[in-house]
Amino acid sequence: MKFSELNLESSLLAAIQKMNYEDCTPIQEQAMPTILDGKDVAGLAQTGTGKTAAFVIPLMERILRARPAAGDVTEEQKALIEKRAFKDWKPQNFILILVPTRELAEQVYENIAKFGAEAGLRGFAIYGGTGYDKQKEALKNSVEFIVATPGRLIDLYKEHLVDLKQVRAIVFDEADRMFDMGFKDDMKYILQRVPRERQFLVFSATLNFDVLNTAYQFGSEPVEINISRDQAKAENVKDQIFHVGSDEKPQHLLSLLKMSNPKQAIIFTNFKLSVEKIAKFLVDNGIPAMAISSLLTQAQRNRVIEQFKAENNMNILVATDVAARGLDIKGVDLVINYELPMDSESYVHRIGRTGRAGTTGQAFSLVGDKDIESLARIEDYLKHKVEVGYLENDQLVQEFKPMSHHHEGHYPKSLDRARAPRGDRPERGERGERRGGGGGRDRDRDRDRRGGEQRRHEKGPRDQQKSAQGGRPAGTQPRPEHKKHEGGKHKRPEHKKHEHRKGPHPQHHAKKHAPVVASKSLGQKISGFFKRLFS
Repeated sequence: MKFSELNLESSLLAAIQKMNYEDCTPIQEQAMPTILDGKDVAGLAQTGTGKTAAFVIPLMERILRARPAAGDVTEEQKALIEKRAFKDWKPQNFILILVPTRELAEQVYENIAKFGAEAGLRGFAIYGGTGYDKQKEALKNSVEFIVATPGRLIDLYKEHLVDLKQVRAIVFDEADRMFDMGFKDDMKYILQRVPRERQFLVFSATLNFDVLNTAYQFGSEPVEINISRDQAKAENVKDQIFHVGSDEKPQHLLSLLKMSNPKQAIIFTNFKLSVEKIAKFLVDNGIPAMAISSLLTQAQRNRVIEQFKAENNMNILVATDVAARGLDIKGVDLVINYELPMDSESYVHRIGRTGRAGTTGQAFSLVGDKDIESLARIEDYLKHKVEVGYLENDQLVQEFKPMSHHHEGHYPKSLDRARAPRGDRPERGERGERRGGGGGRDRDRDRDRRGGEQRRHEKGPRDQQKSAQGGRPAGTQPRPEHKKHEGGKHKRPEHKKHEHRKGPHPQHHAKKHAPVVASKSLGQKISGFFKRLFS
């Protein structure tokens, strides 16, 4: 189907033609007529298939048909207005598009700006990590589209800057990703506050039970459109794996890049602290590379993306899964997984960064000992074995500067150590800046804290026995006191005397973190028990 066959409003069609869009993609061909009829839609399609245009274009058409017609109206135009237009569309009404990441918010906004340029339709992107002032100012002026991450939208709603009662259609883009990132409660919070008489659209690469169940829970009965059933792998991508040792990965990475000589490449790693390390390794060996992860500010991330999109020699991007979903970067012809992702769907999303819009792409994965379990899950998901590649000795770069391991296994002091287990953490995406409480992650954190306090004060039978005996477990004898030597100090023959480091006294540190109670806390009693048990 061609866009010209959809009988779109003339200014909208002119903008589409200006962007050289002629033929609809499969998801566009199946979804747009249904959306134009005002029905709810659940669209399932892989990345790079034109999902954004599939919902933006018909929603724009519905708004434009709701505007008063200029001049004489033909019978055909009257029929289109009657069938497609939002009923009683008011200037303060708007379309709400919810997305999981800041980058995707910017991408959807850019599409709205391009498609709506000729018709005067406006949009604005709202997300965390940036100041509130510009977003507040934009909301004072009526816009037809608001693209937002859930966290920042809820903040602005609580400040009475967004009237969710004015929503005429709501779109969840990358809905499965939002559930993965913990936005489920926020999505329900927003759905409870928008009118029940609104068009509901959900688009995603995968539609799990929770996503559809949420749609049905809030009164929607979406028409399910699935153009990728039985198609787990991204089209037009040839993927290979290379079985290598962990210490061989830098050499193979360098060799694959020099052998492929890509125009644009993305290298994915599971760990945010590895991003800078890999990028530095490439730069040290004469391959210009940039790094992007949630450790960068939003302004820094925007600059990196813009530089990567531009035509220059900075054509290698090292990223975590922050860049794996939603970013529409045309021209990427190579993807390398430095480690395999933990879940199978992320593998498809990663390699789907290449082979877009009908072009062909290549994807390589470096599989070490720690990646074997992930490989098994991925091949089970794909329902076939991934082709195994091999580099001959003469294809391997022999002389190169080694990769620095300075940061490996350490967390920067500036980061919250309570969130960092030993070594680096897999990147899980971020929810953006939040203020004033509310939202899934803040509520979960408060619930965990309350649960911890409750557990500290709850006592079971063993705890009661211990309390009755002064903190000792039932059936044990009091610990004998240490003998004193002539100096009057306790003699500790089993432990070497050590010097305290400079800094706050240990007792001061304990007082700071221990709950203030009249007697020994349960934690102190348990700690004493284990000390006596293993001394």
